Amino acid sequence: MSEVVDHLAEMTRFRDRDVMDVTLVSALRDLLEPLSAAIYRCVGEPGQERWLTRARLRANDIVASADSLWASPESLPLAADEPLRLECMTHRGILQTRRGDHWLTLFPLSTEREVLGVMEVETLAPLKSNEQRTVASILRIYHNFQGLLDYSERDTLTGLLNRKTFDESFLKAVSELPGGTEKLHAEDDRRHAGALPSYWLGVIDIDHFKKVNDGYGHLIGDEVLLLLSRLMRNSFRFHDLLYRFGGEEFVVLMRCDSELDAEHAFERLRHNAAQFSFPQVGQITVSVGFTEVRAGDSPAGAFERADRAVYNAKGNGRNQVRSYARLVADGQFKEVAAVNAVELF
Repeated sequence: MSEVVDHLAEMTRFRDRDVMDVTLVSALRDLLEPLSAAIYRCVGEPGQERWLTRARLRANDIVASADSLWASPESLPLAADEPLRLECMTHRGILQTRRGDHWLTLFPLSTEREVLGVMEVETLAPLKSNEQRTVASILRIYHNFQGLLDYSERDTLTGLLNRKTFDESFLKAVSELPGGTEKLHAEDDRRHAGALPSYWLGVIDIDHFKKVNDGYGHLIGDEVLLLLSRLMRNSFRFHDLLYRFGGEEFVVLMRCDSELDAEHAFERLRHNAAQFSFPQVGQITVSVGFTEVRAGDSPAGAFERADRAVYNAKGNGRNQVRSYARLVADGQFKEVAAVNAVELF
């Protein structure tokens, strides 16, 4: 039991969800000595959900395995192929069943906002009631700490990531670029078939948002922000990182193959926003600027480039998506010098 307590202390020591998931499965392996313990998250659009393995430990594994957060959805197993997991999430209760010569026990994993996935424990014999209660108690600690992370890392209104979480995610992306400080994980290498990673940063600004607040009041303005955040979730992929930086300014950090792919993603959001009927307000448009993340980039430097592209879009009619690299190539402005992170953030 002391080892389990050590794992729980480790789980709450770092403000890192990856570490939390790994230490959780490690704790359950030490406690129950199962054949395997794993965390699966249900991701993707409705009707096309997939299972993303967040952490899995088998009896003889030295380290946990996991799917890359940037894995393409097509490479992940369909949610419908594991109906028991879906049932566990839907009913938010513990499920136990026999599968062949072993037993599966599933526990729902949730936050205050939603059920994210399941903890799946595979054992030779069914878990006893006291063992199930112990696991449930550990998961309550996990749930509570996830709630604390959400409170500190997410925007209260929209539920998107907030500004102070941006730097760490950005620097992780930079470290994976050619010339970065880390090499790609071997499993990620296989998954992307030798392709080098390419990250893109976009800044999204609501056009004439001050007129919304002045004309309809801040409650309606907040509703516009909330609805736009939902449009963003529907327009981007599950692994794209979505932020609200404050006011009407949003940021997206994504991984895709080319400038054209990134532009299509931002155009999809621009189109979806322009076609949506916002209650009382009617049509709202957005201006978007984006740039490729470079090796050695600072968060402030990449943000400055994307932000300049946004201002170009707003100064040339709004409701547009502009690429910083294309604007430089067209001679509309010169390459911006590197910006130190302290200058902007």
